[in-house]
Amino acid sequence: MSHSASAHGDNYLNHSHGLKSWLLTLDHKRIGLMYLFVILGMFLLGGLFALGVRLELFSPGMQYLTMDQYNRFFTYHGAIMVFMVIIPLIPAAIGNFILPMQIGAKDVAFPRWNLVSFYVYILGATIASSTLFLKGVDTGWTFYAPYSIKTGSSATLVLLGAFIMGFSSILTGLNFIVTIHKLRAPGLTWDRLPLFLWALYATSIIQVLATPVLAITLLLLVLERLIGIGIFDPTLGGDPVLFQHFFWFYSHPAVYIMVLPAMGVISDVIPAFSRKPVFGYKAIAAATFGIALVSFVVWGHHMFVSGQSDFANFVFSFLTMLVAVPTGVKVFSWLGTMYKGSLRFDTPMLYAMGFLFVFTIGGLTGVFLAVVSVDVHLTATYFVVAHFHYVMVGGTLLAFLAGLHYWFPKFSGKMYSEGPARLASWMIMVGFNVTFFPQFILGVLGMPRRYADYLPQLTTLNRISTMGSWILGIGFLVVAWNLARGLKSGRASGPNPWGALTLEWMTASPPPHENFLVEPVVTDGPYEYRGEKALMGDNA
Repeated sequence: MSHSASAHGDNYLNHSHGLKSWLLTLDHKRIGLMYLFVILGMFLLGGLFALGVRLELFSPGMQYLTMDQYNRFFTYHGAIMVFMVIIPLIPAAIGNFILPMQIGAKDVAFPRWNLVSFYVYILGATIASSTLFLKGVDTGWTFYAPYSIKTGSSATLVLLGAFIMGFSSILTGLNFIVTIHKLRAPGLTWDRLPLFLWALYATSIIQVLATPVLAITLLLLVLERLIGIGIFDPTLGGDPVLFQHFFWFYSHPAVYIMVLPAMGVISDVIPAFSRKPVFGYKAIAAATFGIALVSFVVWGHHMFVSGQSDFANFVFSFLTMLVAVPTGVKVFSWLGTMYKGSLRFDTPMLYAMGFLFVFTIGGLTGVFLAVVSVDVHLTATYFVVAHFHYVMVGGTLLAFLAGLHYWFPKFSGKMYSEGPARLASWMIMVGFNVTFFPQFILGVLGMPRRYADYLPQLTTLNRISTMGSWILGIGFLVVAWNLARGLKSGRASGPNPWGALTLEWMTASPPPHENFLVEPVVTDGPYEYRGEKALMGDNA
């Protein structure tokens, strides 16, 4: 078995040396780590803008920023977090590292595409971020026309940056689809595929089908700004509502580009720490594709107050509620997996349970917004902001942290300190809920989103929210410090510290350059807890 690779000290980290060996690498593991560090850098930048927004809202009236500066702060926070962090976070970073090993392959199907997709992402993020040193951008991350056409800010460069980053998503999605189809180990049939890979597969389909719509939309908006082609500009005969249809046709599936990989992480973590097979494997796999399918036909619920017909509102309201069915299947399957399991409450499991709590709140509050009569009153308020963050930020980030701690021994061959990791998980959970739960109440009370000022009677809830953001930020710093300390001086993890049974745990930690020294042959499903040899047969 390839555990023996660790005895010789040869692994993907020391297989070749020097900066050039990293920058030009075709190794999916190194590319995944480069994605991870760049995305975490963007997360830090986007988080600083968020803290700036919350600091300004600590008290009514303008405190530290002008209204124009405030507009730029929340725009950069949203644009960075959505396009540069949450969308690529799990697929491009963790997915790149783990996917080939979970199918028993040496690499992805197109290693050069993989490297190109990374540099395309870097190029797009650099172009968009360069506007920080120019006029900035103040349109909000949705770039709604006609304001995004008329503003004198650097919106054109941000739009071009997002346009370019879309190609990175498409390349990654195509690569993952072909890899899963063509490079699975002998015996790894579709009904034995780990649920994390089912999630990445469905996500890749969304990326390939939906991202071109956003790319065309952003390109049309750039042309509108540069030469006035009259597609979205009402003064030239265009229709700004058409922009919303185009934008949300991509951006609602983009919600599931963020959430489906998170669900895939949870589907791997919970069985590992429950010490029992996943409950309802086929139901979870089917629900994954059910969510992906419905995601393409619910975009209109973002536009209940845009003037679309009552019949359209009815259809989109019904379809939006329909997405609760496959989502509920997943939640009950995860709970069923934990039921009567031999639970271990290590850090990855704490984050997974936090995900269940936060994501359930996000999903239930989404039902409120799916009801047209309720949405009319809550749209463009802080209720939407809170719902958005509970689903996409809380859900996705908590699942990412579960996956990061779960696969950290595989990335590094070392263990982090469990005590500080658990402390950080509680700080993040408390900080997140203290930050965003008051915003549901603020929204019901009528506080509009994106406003730099508010009525004095809303001061207490805003101050609680801001103090929660400080707890949340400190929690993330503790995570960073603890993992950095683990990299430097953590004890050796061994190949499989969790006793998990998906294929990536059947090789050394950190893995050898070629992942497996002997091609694995799968003889059982990835969640059958009957010992390592059940998964890999004689090659174990």
